[in-house]
Amino acid sequence: MIDVVVSGVLFDMDGTLVDSTTVVEAAWGRFGAEHGIDPAEILAFSHGRQTIDTVQRFLPHLSPEDQRAIVATMIAAEIDSTDGIVEVPGAAAFVRRLLDAGAPIALVTSAPRDLAVKRMVAAGVPVPDALVPSEDAERSKPHPEGYLRGAALLGLPAERCLAFEDAPAGVEAALASGATTVVVGTLSAPVTEGLPRIAGYDGLTVEREGAAFRVRG
Repeated sequence: MIDVVVSGVLFDMDGTLVDSTTVVEAAWGRFGAEHGIDPAEILAFSHGRQTIDTVQRFLPHLSPEDQRAIVATMIAAEIDSTDGIVEVPGAAAFVRRLLDAGAPIALVTSAPRDLAVKRMVAAGVPVPDALVPSEDAERSKPHPEGYLRGAALLGLPAERCLAFEDAPAGVEAALASGATTVVVGTLSAPVTEGLPRIAGYDGLTVEREGAAFRVRG
């Protein structure tokens, strides 16, 4: 159950607005096969984190240049892989309800800008004007920098924002920023204890209250 009054909304992307599971699992599956690493182990770590963090975690012996080259190759392949990408149920309509109400929205993602836009478009979810991609955050989730930057783009303190997240690193980052945080999906981890949770966005309403917005559902 959600019933909060906020001044802005911050969204993660993968798993929160966009279901890109098929593409992401295929990408890390290829990476694991190439380097002899169990894909399940990779996916357990990578969810919600920048690609470079995962490559550094599993290939620490490579030079920074080689690590960055692997990341560039993976991202280039993923940009053109949109088959199977769909919205999280109700995401597109909910984002439109927020926009129609005049609510400030920012996207805070561990994906690079071009990849994020491509996935949002493929899923049919409106792309907010305010976007914090991986290249705009020096420190990736679980550090709160991305969420703090997203709130700043909206001209708001994070404490006046509502954040939607689906991964442990992302939930930790959103909470650390001070944003009121909602868990999307089935994630069960210590960091999610006591937090409101939704399976999708159907049924969430948006009402304007002066300069603020009530999100309820």
